[in-house]
Amino acid sequence: MPDLTKPLVERIRQQKLSELQLSEDCIHPAYDGLSILNLPGSLAAWFRAGELHHPHIAIPELDQLALGTKQVVCVLIDAVALHRFQRWLEHPRSKLATWAKRGLLGALTSIVPSTTSAALTTLWTGRSPAEHGILGYEIFLKEFGLVANMITHAPAIFNNRAGSLYSAGFNPETFLPVKTIGPHLRSAGVEVHAFLHYSISGSGLSRMHYPAVTTHSFVHHSDLWIAVRDLTNQKIPDKRLLWIYHGGVDGLSHRHGPDSEQAEAEFLDFTETMVVEFIEKISDTVAADTLLILMADHGQLTTQKDQNYEISNHDGLTRRLHMSPTGENRLAFLYVKPGQGAAVEEYLERTWPGAFSVFPSSQLLDAGLFGPGQPAPVTRDRLGDLTVITHRDAYLWWASKENPLVGRHGGLSAEEMLVPLLAIRLG
Repeated sequence: MPDLTKPLVERIRQQKLSELQLSEDCIHPAYDGLSILNLPGSLAAWFRAGELHHPHIAIPELDQLALGTKQVVCVLIDAVALHRFQRWLEHPRSKLATWAKRGLLGALTSIVPSTTSAALTTLWTGRSPAEHGILGYEIFLKEFGLVANMITHAPAIFNNRAGSLYSAGFNPETFLPVKTIGPHLRSAGVEVHAFLHYSISGSGLSRMHYPAVTTHSFVHHSDLWIAVRDLTNQKIPDKRLLWIYHGGVDGLSHRHGPDSEQAEAEFLDFTETMVVEFIEKISDTVAADTLLILMADHGQLTTQKDQNYEISNHDGLTRRLHMSPTGENRLAFLYVKPGQGAAVEEYLERTWPGAFSVFPSSQLLDAGLFGPGQPAPVTRDRLGDLTVITHRDAYLWWASKENPLVGRHGGLSAEEMLVPLLAIRLG
């Protein structure tokens, strides 16, 4: 297996956004060829589907491996950092390790914010967060006058009310200001499929991302990989893309921590079933034309539950804000009352020395932190006045409920930003 992770990580660490000075513990997103933003461009190139808006992945060895492929099976395992993927791949239980030696292992960066709603939207539009406007788990929707959860499509303060924004006129099919890539690939003759757990199949986020895509639901790893095998073994009409999303590792990492036995076991169970029920049973007649891509959208890091990070305990901060922060606990957007910006920065530094860096949101947007391209008209309103970048294991918690999280993401640490890319030609 060509292991390119070391030179690629060195390239990533050397690439900096020229107009932005961040601390050394921050990974700058490598939007010009080494980030998840660049995967859609690669898919379009491999399928001869024309160019998209941003460059394809700048790894020549990957293009060589993909040369002539007719079928791509792209598997996204949510929230697996590069270093954990490498460690889990070498676990004695790992059945994937043997197959990985036949492929290529590389490294990419996530996008900013390093979170699922933003990352999946980037992967299915080929556009940066600045362009598509999904800038976090919770964002302020000025047009609706509320803060919305961009996974559940409900007001952020609601519990168990998924889709309740629809009654206010929110339409997931038309909400994005940019087009998705499904219709683009279909128009180039690519048969496009997405496999999603039954609990999210048909959800608002799925309706947002998958127009012109044939969706399939599954319950467990076994029926997923048998269904994938059955589809890939069918004669390839011309070109075919299969997209598989698995969120189990992310959920367990949030609850138990990304280094927990539970998260590791879920990864091993998922990839073992993939090998046994799919890779080892794919037909020889299609294997040579099939490329398997295994990747993640972002990583996670372990945090400690600490009431000092709960802003309800900090009137000196909250009284200077128009409303609770939005975005991510690890990358928060603040809407600051007039004349209170300096006081907010001073409070954060005095209360949590070295834990946070504060920037005008407009400065980060203009410097390209949220990606290249023309920002959507709604983007500046959704970023607020100030953006809080976190260091070490710090975070801000503002929800009016118990803090249940051990693993978190959204920030710029290596654990959150560096993700794996494993490519294997199956025949």
